[in-house]
Amino acid sequence: MKLAIRGHDLGKKGEFDLALCLKKYGFDGVQLVPYKTFSDVPYTPEISLEKAQEISNSLTKNHLSVFLLGAYFNPVHSNKDKVKLCIDVFKRYLQLANTFKAPLVGSETGSFNDDKWTYHPQNRTDGALKTVIETFSALADYAKANNTAIAMEGAAGHVCYSPDRLYEALRAINDDKIKVIFDIYNYLDNDNYGDYKQILKHGLDLFEGKIHCFHMKDCRIDNGKLTQCPIGDGMLDYDFILSTIKSYNPDAVLVLEGTVEPHIQRAVEIITKTW
Repeated sequence: MKLAIRGHDLGKKGEFDLALCLKKYGFDGVQLVPYKTFSDVPYTPEISLEKAQEISNSLTKNHLSVFLLGAYFNPVHSNKDKVKLCIDVFKRYLQLANTFKAPLVGSETGSFNDDKWTYHPQNRTDGALKTVIETFSALADYAKANNTAIAMEGAAGHVCYSPDRLYEALRAINDDKIKVIFDIYNYLDNDNYGDYKQILKHGLDLFEGKIHCFHMKDCRIDNGKLTQCPIGDGMLDYDFILSTIKSYNPDAVLVLEGTVEPHIQRAVEIITKTW
């Protein structure tokens, strides 16, 4: 098992030493979204090769890996100029993935609620899925041309709202350059959270050999609504989750997402000891 965290969960942008923080907690590497992690990296396609090399070198010399480059965008956003910009940024990160020594670039599948990234009935239409398939098919071709790959992540409020819907997209794209980010919490809502063990097992069966990494979270019901909470404070059975993932892949990459101070050390200890 390899343990990582999103870089921008470690501190205020540009005001911390990424490698130092990762080593402090014993992480093996990072899910890196450069424009969210570093104050001198804007959200544009113009990030330089030199900057990518600088970031990569600082991690490599500390024996740290970039397990995933994040360039998340909303392919069904109503502002098509924004979608074009986002795709251009994503393509630039595909160009730089090998410089970062990252195996792939990841994104979720978006929502018709635009920047809210929440449930909209149009998300569940065939037209929405068609847009996602066309968008990521083109990006898969671009990834192949740059000798890298893409990771797609589903979520209950997005176009790929279930493991089955994401699998449908993957099957339509039919490209070995598409991998999966699996986040069990993402697929849960107030109606199905009690079924999370079955959803996890079903997802592992569906995506056998395709899962690049797992996002680690916990959740509970607050004021009648399913809400993310620090790992160890929620309802998820981490003995079950980790043993199930371990049986699927003993070398799995686990990424803390949304875990911030003062909860990072405890999350690391819970996952490491349980594993």
